[in-house]
Amino acid sequence: MSDFVEKVRALIHAGDVRISEHGYDELAEDGLTARDVLSGVPGAVFVEEYPNYWKGPCVLFLQKDRSGAPIHVVWGIPRGHDNLVVLITAYRPDPGRWDQTLTRRR
Repeated sequence: MSDFVEKVRALIHAGDVRISEHGYDELAEDGLTARDVLSGVPGAVFVEEYPNYWKGPCVLFLQKDRSGAPIHVVWGIPRGHDNLVVLITAYRPDPGRWDQTLTRRR
């Protein structure tokens, strides 16, 4: 796992978290709350890394909400920032687009 992924985990653990406007919209669309997402961070599983995202590097984690249902969460560190991680989006993965483990695209 990359140093970037570990940095994202450390920033989340430290509470240096913001939620983007898009992130709030996506949470609401899937009936998720910020608490759902934050409570799933300790068991988050790395899925994909996007080092060249134009707003700053980001990573996709498979997490579980408070009821144990799977969710995908994209966390990023905005360009020009070192001590802030942003929840970019969170959603319930579509099983038609992901394998049985929800960690590999079909």
